[in-house]
Amino acid sequence: MNISGVIGLVLAFGLIVWGIMSGGDLMGFWDPASVAIVLGGTIGAVVFTFPLSTLAKIPKMLKIAFLPPKYDPDKYINDMVDYCKTARMKGILALEEAANACPDPFMKTSLMLIVDANDSDKVQTMLDDAINFTCERHESNFAIWPKASAIAPAMGMIGTLVGLINMLASLDPTDPNSAATLGASMSTALVTTFYGCILAHLIFSPIGNLCKYNHNQEILCLQIIEEGTLAIISGANPRYVEEKLRMMLPSSHKPKKSSSSSGDGE
Repeated sequence: MNISGVIGLVLAFGLIVWGIMSGGDLMGFWDPASVAIVLGGTIGAVVFTFPLSTLAKIPKMLKIAFLPPKYDPDKYINDMVDYCKTARMKGILALEEAANACPDPFMKTSLMLIVDANDSDKVQTMLDDAINFTCERHESNFAIWPKASAIAPAMGMIGTLVGLINMLASLDPTDPNSAATLGASMSTALVTTFYGCILAHLIFSPIGNLCKYNHNQEILCLQIIEEGTLAIISGANPRYVEEKLRMMLPSSHKPKKSSSSSGDGE
C-alpha cells in the first residue's frame, strides 16, 4: 500500500477538521445541497467529457494510486545483464528459452526480437513505438484527474453563486429581521467553494500525481529493457551494459545487485 499517500491524506483531513472544530462547529460545514452541486456537478461533467472506456478504468487507477505495482529498475538491469551474458557465452539462440520463461511481456517481446535476428534499427523503432503508445494510453486515461481537479472548484463557485442568488432573492428590505439571516446564508453559500477546493486539491490532484509517478516508473523500466536489448544486439560487453543501464538511474540511487551479476560474462 502507498503508506505515505494514506498518511498524507489522513493528516490533511485531520488538520482541516481540527482547524474547523477549534474555531467553530463541524456541522456548520455540512450542507447536503452543496455536496449535491459540487460532487454531482463534477461527476456529471467528467462523465460528459470522457468516454465510458476511460471511465471504466477509474477503479484500476485508484488501485494504482493506493496499491501501486512494484517497478524495480535494479531487477530489470540485472536481468538484462544476465541475458547479455547468456548471449555472449551460449549464443543469441539461447535467449529463446529465457524469453519463453520471462513473465514480463515487454521484455519477452524484446528478447524474441533479438532471437529472430532483427536489425537493431528496426528493433529500436518497434520498441520506441511500443513505449510511445503506452505513454499515450496512460496519458489519455490519467487526464481524467486534472480535468476533475479543474471542474470541482468551478462547481463550487457555481454553488456559491446559487446560494448568493437565493439569499439576495429572499432579502426583504422592508423587513428589519431579514438582515439577521445574512451571516448564516452567506456561510452556506461559501461552503460549496470549500467542497470544491477539497475535492480538487486533496482528492483529484494527488491521485493524478500518484498515477503519473507510477507511469514514470514503468516507462523507466521499459526504457531499460530497450537499451539493454539494443546493447545485446550490438554484442556489447555485459559490464558495459550494466554501467550504461545504471546511468539511466539517479546518481543518488544505490544499486541492488543480484547474486548472478558478478563477472562480465567473458
